[in-house]
Amino acid sequence: MTAGSISGRDRDALLRVDGLAKEFDVSPPLLNRVFEGAGRVMLKAVDGVSFTIPRGRTFGLVGESGCGKSTVARLVVGLYGPTRGRIEFEGVDLATLKTRAEIEPVRRRWQMIFQDPYASLNPRWRVEDIIAEPIRAHHLARGQTAIATRVGHLLTQVGLSPADGTKFPHEFSGGQRQRISIARALASQPDFLVCDEPTSALDVSVQAQILNLMKELQRSLGLTYLFISHDLAVVYHISDFVGVMYLGRLVEWSDARTLFTTPRHPYTRMLLDAIPDLEMTGRARTPVAGEVPSPISPPSGCHFHPRCPYANDRCRREAPLPIRTGATEVACHGVEEERIPAGARPTLGRSPGRSPGRSPGRSQGSPAA
Repeated sequence: MTAGSISGRDRDALLRVDGLAKEFDVSPPLLNRVFEGAGRVMLKAVDGVSFTIPRGRTFGLVGESGCGKSTVARLVVGLYGPTRGRIEFEGVDLATLKTRAEIEPVRRRWQMIFQDPYASLNPRWRVEDIIAEPIRAHHLARGQTAIATRVGHLLTQVGLSPADGTKFPHEFSGGQRQRISIARALASQPDFLVCDEPTSALDVSVQAQILNLMKELQRSLGLTYLFISHDLAVVYHISDFVGVMYLGRLVEWSDARTLFTTPRHPYTRMLLDAIPDLEMTGRARTPVAGEVPSPISPPSGCHFHPRCPYANDRCRREAPLPIRTGATEVACHGVEEERIPAGARPTLGRSPGRSPGRSPGRSQGSPAA
């Protein structure tokens, strides 16, 4: 899927992803395949995803479990190599960086915040050593005194005390551990953070604290976020732009305000209808029917057609290409053929940390490119 530009802000793009795909070989061992006469089995985790993130903005990526969100995050930071497609950081194609000397200056400028703060911190290291590791690895400070000063500043920046640096991770709560993870991510002075469900392991009140901290850090440091989540309320709170993934493909993307108030794709509407909201009591809802198909053998045509109430023969036969409709780009034959009415949806109710009446998106436009 190749996304077209809506906002025309390509020159401000920090990250550009074009036609990104990742397949995993999940075949049985070779000997088993020889005896059984079976071929190789490939799992299509990501299938032609394209988007652009403007500098200083947040692009939220949402979808059900297994849709490929976390795989996109790992592809962007280089933990996985793409099967095909391009990832550009400030106009530099990351695939062209071959040597360590070429990769290291760019790699310092992005970091990742992982989902589980309990598993992402080394339990044998003190917090001061965990945070100091990127500083030492990238030679950002010299001498123990300078490093200790920098670590203390980072702990203060995320709402902890410099004295906490002498403790071990098990001495902190879940929210405090995630603050430590954020401090470690900021230690290399990055421009871009990939946040892979950073609040999903936390309770609601702590979620709000972490999200507000991330927004404040974004304002003060000019950070750019790729925010991965299955929680639409969280994405609504933090994102400028939102992309919806289904079975490895982007099906709709727009600025946050437009997507949450006037969703176009049937899958996006079903996801939003599944959110509990007292303001919509009594409103007719479309339940999400069926299960997500296997990415090993995805449906032909539009991957969503087995669950879509608007599907026809063309949907079962032909994969939809993205089309522009207003401030949104959507990949849906039903929208293209005007078989699906463009009905407005009431605004989502209060999300973690949001005050009443605050708008979901801080700007208009689209991440697509």
